[in-house]
Amino acid sequence: MRDHQRLPITWPEPIETLPPTQALPPSKPRGGWLLPLGAGVLGASLAMGTVLVTDLGRSSDPPVERITEIVRTEIVTPENISASSTAAAVALRVVPSVVTVEVFDGPALTSSGSGVIVDAEEGYVVTNEHVIDDSTTVGIVLADGRRYEGEVLGRDALTDLAVVRIDADALVEIERGSTDGLAVGDVAIAIGNPLGLRGGPTVTVGVVSAFDRLVEGSTAEQDLYGMVQTDAPFTSGSSGGALVDSLGRLIGITTAVGVGELGPEGLGFATPVEVMNRVTAEIIATGSSGHGFLGILGTTQLAAQPDGGQAPIGVLVSELLEGSSAGISGIEAGDVITTVDGRLVTTMEGLVSKLRRFGPGDSVDVEVQRDGSPLRVRLELGDRINQ
Repeated sequence: MRDHQRLPITWPEPIETLPPTQALPPSKPRGGWLLPLGAGVLGASLAMGTVLVTDLGRSSDPPVERITEIVRTEIVTPENISASSTAAAVALRVVPSVVTVEVFDGPALTSSGSGVIVDAEEGYVVTNEHVIDDSTTVGIVLADGRRYEGEVLGRDALTDLAVVRIDADALVEIERGSTDGLAVGDVAIAIGNPLGLRGGPTVTVGVVSAFDRLVEGSTAEQDLYGMVQTDAPFTSGSSGGALVDSLGRLIGITTAVGVGELGPEGLGFATPVEVMNRVTAEIIATGSSGHGFLGILGTTQLAAQPDGGQAPIGVLVSELLEGSSAGISGIEAGDVITTVDGRLVTTMEGLVSKLRRFGPGDSVDVEVQRDGSPLRVRLELGDRINQ
């Protein structure tokens, strides 16, 4: 582990010509075709016309030049003026709440990502765990250019979240929303600091594409459950930024992008605000976060349909672990779990997604089907970490 007991941080001197952007791998790559957004060394320049970025990859690789963005003039018509106005209003409201998170090795800036101010009075900033790596202190740059040293209060690898605290005045706290009232196709706006570009956060507009997505990592421990999918573009350096609704309310923390054989696929994934609320509150209170645990082994249960097909209807409990909260409550092997806290459960992935909203000791109502009859039990969740 690097030594991060260096106070205060030595900030880099201003430079006229910015260095090339370097994409750095996150500390815990999640594998598969999904790439955590990671963080990029400050670099690149933005102007009207074409943005040309030199991506050095690892230090031993030769530079490769590629065009990453073309700035286009937008013609405002009666058909698009509403969306344009919405994005402009949201940007005005949300941009002051989005920060740059800088990671240093000694005086050298090694990488940067994004963060969101969630408590202005206490100075709490939420970001991704893979952005801060193993740092205990990081640099925080506000949208207006002010710089502060931030203390890492804690992190949670299971949800890829972390909390940083800064001592600063006149902070702008983001308003928190909810994913529960959203539908596929609703407006989603991403605000972050991609590629370490200077001059303040970047705003991109899209829609909510899907809910409860499973983002697969290289190991099961690195899988991210219940993610919000969007086509609002974001990229390296946007990790830890804000995904907001049409009113500028936080609905997720931007975390990963889909990458195929030809590069980014235009799909991004954000940790839902409900999960962020619980995990960050526990980190602030105790320095870490636990996760609710039923204590079962199960599989998705399929049922035959009248047209000859099959459809998922719940989670078949195949085994109860010793001392599990499910077993203590009266759930038995062979039961099919259909709801958790009143929310429909049809797959094993969906069950894990629902449980991410709860911590150890939380009480939840679980409904199961037993021999064709419904049965509802109330149980106290165990601690996944201690299982």
